[in-house]
Amino acid sequence: MNNSPQEIKKISKLIELNEELENYFRNTIIPQLFVDSNLILRKYTPPAMKQFQFTKEHIGQPMEDLVDNIRYSTIMENINEVIETGDILEKEIQTTDSRWFQMNIIPYIDYKVNKANGVIITFIDVTDRIRDMKELEMLNSAHETFIYSVSHDLKAPLANIESLIDALNNWEDEDDHKNVTEMLDTSVKSMRSIIDELTEITKIEGNYQENIEMVNFPTIFKEVKLILKDQIETSNTKIHLDLQVEEMSFSRKNLRSIVYNLLSNSIKYRSKERIPNISITTEKEKNFIKITVKDNGLGIAEDKKDFIFTQFTRLEKHVEGTGIGLYLLKKIVDNNGGYIVVESNLGKGSEFQIYLRSVDQKR
Repeated sequence: MNNSPQEIKKISKLIELNEELENYFRNTIIPQLFVDSNLILRKYTPPAMKQFQFTKEHIGQPMEDLVDNIRYSTIMENINEVIETGDILEKEIQTTDSRWFQMNIIPYIDYKVNKANGVIITFIDVTDRIRDMKELEMLNSAHETFIYSVSHDLKAPLANIESLIDALNNWEDEDDHKNVTEMLDTSVKSMRSIIDELTEITKIEGNYQENIEMVNFPTIFKEVKLILKDQIETSNTKIHLDLQVEEMSFSRKNLRSIVYNLLSNSIKYRSKERIPNISITTEKEKNFIKITVKDNGLGIAEDKKDFIFTQFTRLEKHVEGTGIGLYLLKKIVDNNGGYIVVESNLGKGSEFQIYLRSVDQKR
């Protein structure tokens, strides 16, 4: 049967368009798939062959059988959604090989019936961008933790200074005056040390790095006990140390914040029915340095354990504080790659186990 000149022209135009489409598919650098309305793979670009290991044998196969190639389990639901609604779908996905893609599913509209006759799926690799964003989030988290910890740690020595100034105004005994002056000097030095750490942030060059050094546990505990001197004496708290590990490579500021927050909380949440007893141990456990702080205080109800590390949370309203101590502690531990275990019996006491990696162990 002979075709009319108009039909021949139309066929030629279709062939030309098809060649242009084929040329586009051959030369694009973006992994792309063309899936028809029956969810059959009709075409793919060469980058899709490389990225998802497609071969010529996959052409004409149901997409449902090719999900493992994409390594993204809900792609069938996404394709069906676009075909049904006719709307473009854009989302960031992570495949099972831990790569991230910006996936766009665009409906292929048959304008004669105004209905999607398939979809074109594009995958743009954004793994590096996601990685950079997560590193930036960790950097921001470290800065946030630093600011909170500094403001939190400054309050205790400041309170000590205020109480010591009152004592100086009321005491006339020369020996007492000398003792108070020495304690005042120690508190001022403690505050100055914290402030000095704060100014180090302005010296950031490139990625923020904590000031890491070999930190001595007995020294840290001595500093914290001095800061909490008034609270310890007022509450008659007994503290027992068992330091099987005496030093580790870590940020002095962060380690002091961990110890301060644990010891301070044990004193704050003490029971009125008994003298506070707090035991602190350090030991090596596999690849971690484990710090355990155990008390005989009020304890934590089972349904409250998930909330204690939440910002601004205080379990007992009568206990003074901002509610950021344990939040800070967890941020420091998380940034270090460690973890926390909490064991507690309501009315009997709590035990916090802090697992930290020495910085040299993380490399």
